[in-house]
Amino acid sequence: MEDPAIRQKVRHTTVLVAFCAGAVLALGHASVSVAQGICVPGLTALGCPAPPQPPPRAEVPSGGAGEEPGGSAIRQRDFVGIVSEDAFAGNGDYRATTFPLHRDAGIGTIRQPFIWSDIERRKGRFNFGYLDGFVADAARHGVAVLPVLFGAPDFRSSKPRRGALRGAYPPRRPSDIAPFARAAARRYGPGGSFWKSNRSVPRQPIRSWQIWNETNLPFYWRPAPSAEEFIRMMSAASRAIKQVDEGAEIVTAGLPQSQSKGAVPLQSYIAAMYRAGGKPAFDTLAINPYGATSGEVLKRVEAVRKTMNRFGDRKAKLWITELGWADSGPTSRFTVGPRVQAARIRSMVGDLWSGRERLGLRGFVYYNWRDAPPYAGRNDFWGLHTGLLDIDGQAKPAYEAFRSAVRGLR
Repeated sequence: MEDPAIRQKVRHTTVLVAFCAGAVLALGHASVSVAQGICVPGLTALGCPAPPQPPPRAEVPSGGAGEEPGGSAIRQRDFVGIVSEDAFAGNGDYRATTFPLHRDAGIGTIRQPFIWSDIERRKGRFNFGYLDGFVADAARHGVAVLPVLFGAPDFRSSKPRRGALRGAYPPRRPSDIAPFARAAARRYGPGGSFWKSNRSVPRQPIRSWQIWNETNLPFYWRPAPSAEEFIRMMSAASRAIKQVDEGAEIVTAGLPQSQSKGAVPLQSYIAAMYRAGGKPAFDTLAINPYGATSGEVLKRVEAVRKTMNRFGDRKAKLWITELGWADSGPTSRFTVGPRVQAARIRSMVGDLWSGRERLGLRGFVYYNWRDAPPYAGRNDFWGLHTGLLDIDGQAKPAYEAFRSAVRGLR
């Protein structure tokens, strides 16, 4: 009989793929719809190819996996994050190889959706079991988890029974997210039940929580984006989490600048959040500032910082929770070839680090660690090719550019 935990994890990762694919497709530069389906390596149950193993340690450039970078390593690690869908989809052996490579590249944080509908399958009952192995393996390797609380179950969703659009609907009532957020903090926060039940796992409680994803895009806030509604929901989540962990960091949904139909421009949406009284609801404002060049990314970050300052929020931090470039795949503004991908990553790391104090920058999360294939017979798109590793787990020029840039930060 199939293990229920495995079955639940497969279902969760199906939602996760749509979550990540929607993020990059909604930028308005792709020619494929989310409904076409995308594979994550390791999901053979969904018809995906079996995952090739990551490169062995002997193939990792000088420094050896697990070796600490020199200089101000702790601050650097806090600053650098990754999206690594393969690490979640893989088993413990796969993560035992992959997490040390993350560490060797100077990565201190992994951003991971916690899909609400997979955790609250029955009203008021929360089962985090299928996430426990992932959280434990991250803690064993000293990698912090940034959860994204996302995806209301049908019985809490505002999705209509008929005529529903593809994409994510917010909860029917903003306060509905509170029990889920509270339960997550009680499970993985300081003093959480997970740490009490797994005393052999090094304690690395989750202290930062991101609420939803890209809420200025229709795909993630059906039927249409509303900063006011988002603030009400985020406020409910924030209060619930801080009842458990007063010092928790509440992070807004990562907000992109998008050309997709119905999207609210980034600056307009942020201003609407502040006008709706959103300032007390979060500690850190997150953006996903994809740009054709590192310079374009930096200009977008600077513009957001000015908006935050204009609304009297100079003390709030700014966190980039997605950005990246593709080395191959279909033509787009973000498909730049292997050498340019490496060069842009190198420039981006240096530019963001040197501007961190001026911009109040909390850090950045690169998308993605490893390339992924589309389903057989489905269309390709650039967001599957942003990895530092290729689909076979071999390092691209981007890997060494990223690793050397991060390890060289001072």
